[in-house]
Amino acid sequence: MEYSLDVRFKPLYEIMGSLHAYVCRKSHKKLDLSPSWAKDVRQRITPELAALLDKVQIDGDWKLTYLLVHLCPGEDVADFIDWLRGMSAGELYELMSAYGNQFPNQMGEFRDHTVRLFEQWNEQYFRHIDPAIMPMLREEARARKQALPSADPFAFVDETTNGLSFVPVNGLEQVILMPQYHFQPVNVISNYGKITICHYAARVYVSDEDFLSPHEYRMIRSVAEKSRLKILRYLSAGPRSFIEIVRHMELSKGITHDHISKLRNAGMLTAHFEGETLTTYSLRTSAIEQAHSTIMDYIKKPAD
Repeated sequence: MEYSLDVRFKPLYEIMGSLHAYVCRKSHKKLDLSPSWAKDVRQRITPELAALLDKVQIDGDWKLTYLLVHLCPGEDVADFIDWLRGMSAGELYELMSAYGNQFPNQMGEFRDHTVRLFEQWNEQYFRHIDPAIMPMLREEARARKQALPSADPFAFVDETTNGLSFVPVNGLEQVILMPQYHFQPVNVISNYGKITICHYAARVYVSDEDFLSPHEYRMIRSVAEKSRLKILRYLSAGPRSFIEIVRHMELSKGITHDHISKLRNAGMLTAHFEGETLTTYSLRTSAIEQAHSTIMDYIKKPAD
């Protein structure tokens, strides 16, 4: 492996994840959050914040917001707000230039908008979240970081992210993995030239239900469909591109994408990335075995 690996966690990372979950509420309807989560949040926030959030786009500026969250030296939201407010437009240009050549059209406006967004979201939503979430994410990062030195790097990334592989490419120096709760089961990947940042679904949950975890149940449900089983069988012969899968299945791109998304979110596939470009998919045999073990363990568990 030609790049280094690190696992990090700050409460600041999770506020970014919660914002991303809300902004993407229309395009990502299969999050592990309650189906009514976005509606409930909208009823709690002010019309001003709702209007502010409605204007946020998942674009280059949003990607740069993720970069700023990574670059902030502080731990929490207040640190980020104070740090960003104190940065001049010139200082932000200089800071970001080490990670690419794309910048907001108006850096000063971008800074002020970001500060206002984080202030209001923190006050009206994030500081009221379940207090169990942060300790779980912190423990997840601690355990992963402790295991990292003795682990095979590619296997470590695959297991931690539930099926991602980052191909060493020219210029990539570091991959940073950050556990997140709100946007589960989806991983958010951003490449900035020399670093790739992955906010990965930590598979931690706030629930005392005596049943399978959302991730375990998703694994089982993902293979209970004929086309998805055929995709898995096709991938058993080796990695394939999306187009190759579409041609083999003789389905539309949209339907094939939906099947692959369900398999990816369940961890049944490894998605191979070069930077931010997803090149191929391969079968995660370990996940198939895990699903079988999960079913058997649940069946053998004494009933109440």
